[in-house]
Amino acid sequence: MRVRAMRTIENACLRMGFVRVAGVDEVGRGCLAGPVMAGAVVLDPDRPIPGLRDSKMLTAQARDRLFDQICRKACAWSVAQVEPTEIDELNIHRASLRAMRAAILALDPLPDLVLVDAFRIPDLWMAQRRVIHGDRRCSAVAAASIVAKVTRDRCMQRLHESDPRYGFDRHKGYATADHLEAVARFGYSAVHRRSFRPPTLFD
Repeated sequence: MRVRAMRTIENACLRMGFVRVAGVDEVGRGCLAGPVMAGAVVLDPDRPIPGLRDSKMLTAQARDRLFDQICRKACAWSVAQVEPTEIDELNIHRASLRAMRAAILALDPLPDLVLVDAFRIPDLWMAQRRVIHGDRRCSAVAAASIVAKVTRDRCMQRLHESDPRYGFDRHKGYATADHLEAVARFGYSAVHRRSFRPPTLFD
């Protein structure tokens, strides 16, 4: 069932006196290749965007359509990414937090409250609230997941055009059978995460 994300949490925060409520989310944590990408969005209560939901529950066509609407109607939005070399240095969890923090701090104007899907972001000086399954429950977090997903998918398409051996246009860097077969054949490329070692290939 494709549950539509609601504004219930944002509206409650606005009634508490917060003015700019941002949602933030990341995509690409489990990939073997490519960056981890975070999106941050402050929705405009006066310009609703019907159909917002977790990006994983949408078709690529629906995500593109909603992405265009978010970019047009949101009060502010941004994306940030952490590259594979930095993921290898930090680990994926810390890299994801870094990307989310950077996306939030790139918003203009800055939010006064951030709704975060599951995690608490360190070294963030504005208020934040963890929302479990936020990308399914909260429209601002759902919008952030869409912005991050569409931006990352387009990035992986460009990487495919630079090096078509791995099929990034199809699997977007996830460990599909054809991706693992390509890695077994060609080895890791410059955009693969060296710290991610599929056990079926490397054990």
